[in-house]
Amino acid sequence: MKRLLVAGSGPIYQIARVFRDGEAGRWHNPEFTMLEWYRPGFGLDAMMDEVGELVSRLLERNGWEKRTYRELFERKLGFDPHSVPALELPKIAKRKGIPYPESLEELDRNGWLDLFLSLSIGPELGWERPVFVHGFPVSQAALAQIGGDEHPVAERFELFVDGTELANGYHELLDPREHRLRFEEANLRRTGRGKEALPIDADFLASLEEGLPACSGVALGFDRLVMIALGAESIADVISFAFDPRSAPADEEDARDA
Repeated sequence: MKRLLVAGSGPIYQIARVFRDGEAGRWHNPEFTMLEWYRPGFGLDAMMDEVGELVSRLLERNGWEKRTYRELFERKLGFDPHSVPALELPKIAKRKGIPYPESLEELDRNGWLDLFLSLSIGPELGWERPVFVHGFPVSQAALAQIGGDEHPVAERFELFVDGTELANGYHELLDPREHRLRFEEANLRRTGRGKEALPIDADFLASLEEGLPACSGVALGFDRLVMIALGAESIADVISFAFDPRSAPADEEDARDA
């Protein structure tokens, strides 16, 4: 889609099947549907407003809120996620009574922050109206631009509705050299965890040399949106032929959870 943007497509969207091996549960299925779109000329605020208007209308919610990553961590857990020492994070988890298996003791800084967001902060968000979390740490920028007046932050957001993440959006990175650097850094993290490095898309990087227009993009989980709209208990209730962990043999379900 970004290569099409470079070629002059203008605003663009698709509803497509997505595959993520090894994920199954109430909110996850190995095959699912994603709505993804890009808006040339949109900054992050404009994209959040467009997503908020769409989701609020579809779910009949009254508007939406925007909260910073720092604000939520300070209010709920009492620390600044941008400056807390990494060695303090497992201590904070124990002090706050956030359960985690011992195997997670080796999580890096971002892993711990993700744990706090998914287990402690996220489940409380979006019950009255959708909540956008923005201003993520620079180390979690992925392919988003870096911005911020006083302190640098990643210009990306996550949308939470009824305690679950529904969408992930970026003010898209434009510099092809920075793209390559981030791909390489991601592969270093993968190999450091014993995983294979992913191939770097040379065609994509070559297209960026021609100039990706300033834009923001978002990916929204369509099946999760349908789940919330219908009040369904599991993603298996809204996907034909989905893997349903409720009907899996105990040993298979336990293996997937592990």
